[in-house]
Amino acid sequence: MKIVVLVKEVPDTYGDRKLSLETGLADRGASDRVIDEIGERALEVALSYADANPGTEVVAVSMASEDAAATVRKALAMGAGSAVQVVDEALVGADLGLTAEVLAAAVAHTGYDLVIAGNLSTDGTGGVIPAMVAENLGVPHATNLTSVQIAEDAVTGERAGDAASMTVSTPLPAVISITEALPDARFPNFKGIMAAKKKPFETLSLADLDIDADAPDAARSIMLTIAEKPPREAGVKIVDEGDAGEQLAEFLAQNRLV
Repeated sequence: MKIVVLVKEVPDTYGDRKLSLETGLADRGASDRVIDEIGERALEVALSYADANPGTEVVAVSMASEDAAATVRKALAMGAGSAVQVVDEALVGADLGLTAEVLAAAVAHTGYDLVIAGNLSTDGTGGVIPAMVAENLGVPHATNLTSVQIAEDAVTGERAGDAASMTVSTPLPAVISITEALPDARFPNFKGIMAAKKKPFETLSLADLDIDADAPDAARSIMLTIAEKPPREAGVKIVDEGDAGEQLAEFLAQNRLV
């Protein structure tokens, strides 16, 4: 079986997160850059299956800038057999539609039986990429899984709802996304880090995938304006002098909260 795992480089959640007021894009130099934790959990699902099923091939696929290669290599150090990274200047600021199209093309180029992704990234938090990738590939998808069981010809999992949980299943090939309910990822050991340097790492461009990011019939999102979020102001303090209830009601009415 060949399992492709979608991973993404994101700003470290423990660091500062800033937007460039010139481009509207995330300032990725404002903090350390790491593989998104949910992507690492998705990789752990694939690696755990590979540990129990010899002959399984695990491939990490990412779309990022050229200098993200060192981050993506962590997936190799964790145990992935190879990695594919799509790098192209035309992808700077790509919207969800273009991102899904490119990732699907990279997955198809690589070949797959199962694609595993996180349910949403910690930077964009779009939460739609796995389903959009499946749509582009023309295969079924099972999203937001809290548990996963992979078989040779199908994948099954649990999805939690507001009132109950449901069991979903789909034949392969398919795309699934997992939530943080899945186990934490393993840490790369020294042997894995050294082995990662010799593992296949393929870099692709849009031309390699036959994608035109500027095609006239392509629907792309365009950012019109951006402004820095204003600093938080001190709240209103109500001192009870016998009319606190009236002051509170007036405050709620003025702010259209009642």
